[in-house]
Amino acid sequence: MSLETNLMTDLKAAMKSKNQPALRAIRAAKAAILLQKTDGTGNELDEAGEIKLIQKLVKQRQDSLDIYVKQNREDLAVVEREEIEVLQNYLPKQLSADELKPIVQEIITSIGASGMADMGKVMGLASAKLAGKADGKTISGVVRGLLG
Repeated sequence: MSLETNLMTDLKAAMKSKNQPALRAIRAAKAAILLQKTDGTGNELDEAGEIKLIQKLVKQRQDSLDIYVKQNREDLAVVEREEIEVLQNYLPKQLSADELKPIVQEIITSIGASGMADMGKVMGLASAKLAGKADGKTISGVVRGLLG
């Protein structure tokens, strides 16, 4: 089942249960998908693209949340936290740093990386292999730890 179908089903359920945080988050996701589909490129949205889109929405809300927390705006921070929680249900399970280490170590060994000079090569391969399973910041931290 595609993300769009899941969103429609969940939107109907959220409307029936009057779940406002879910309604806001799902409507934002649907709007982002619609914008992606009508951007004029003619590209279809595949599963990887859907994951990227949801990750982008989560990141936007995370950035807003950080700002709200710094400014002591707990009322706005709560809204962002709720939407992040809803959107994360549409993402695959994220790997922890401990789960990433063996995968990154395997990549380092396979290309023969020896130091920080090879970080770009390792990051490129790791980002491609772990797309949707971990964010770039976490991957970067693990790569730095293993190469440094």
